Amino acid sequence: MRDYAKELENRIAFIRERLEKSGAQGVVYGNSGGKDSVLVGALCKRACDNTVGIIMPCQSKRNFGEDMEDGIAAARRFGIEMRTVDLTACRESVIAAVGGIAALNGPALSNIAPRLRMTTLYAVAAAENRLVAGTGNRSERYMGYFTKWGDGACDFNPIGDLTVGEVYAFLEYLGAPENIIRKPPSAGLFEGQTDEAEMGVTYAAIDRYILTGEADEADRAVIERYHARSGHKLAMPPVYGEN
Repeated sequence: MRDYAKELENRIAFIRERLEKSGAQGVVYGNSGGKDSVLVGALCKRACDNTVGIIMPCQSKRNFGEDMEDGIAAARRFGIEMRTVDLTACRESVIAAVGGIAALNGPALSNIAPRLRMTTLYAVAAAENRLVAGTGNRSERYMGYFTKWGDGACDFNPIGDLTVGEVYAFLEYLGAPENIIRKPPSAGLFEGQTDEAEMGVTYAAIDRYILTGEADEADRAVIERYHARSGHKLAMPPVYGEN
């Protein structure tokens, strides 16, 4: 069992060190209304008052409904500045432009929104001398369940060592809105999407495997398959002449 009082102290120090070393004057992160972004926002606000969360709905009805409502509730709970950018038209423009030279399949279409969101965050960061905080947890990282150069991109990540179960426990310690803790994890990439249904395995099973190495045969096969094929997402691109 983690000591979340100590975890809070250590993570605040980590964020402040990143800011001091970079010379940045603030933090920006994507406020999706999900568990991970809520925890990151709360941690960053404790470390740096000049923290802003950007709500970036993009086509999905859930983005404009439940996710936005939860993002607003979390920002208010932790006193975080929030701004909203509707990226729907941007996504449609990209699809129209690129669709003229390539047939866009499901993965290609799904990954456009996360990359537009990261473009938005880095534009704000550059304009206001901020660092972009990452919101990926350990379980997602192990599975490679994130978009390369999208939600996987960041300047620092204060929760990348926490499993999903540990994220929930930390949120409970910090007093996050109950609805955020209860709702099924979803990247909101398409209507009705949930992480666990898309992967075909529960986060409880993933966490158990990561922490103990134990899993039933079916879960182990899914977890190991996802992990094996996602290594490139956690490494810098290979450069000729470098080992």
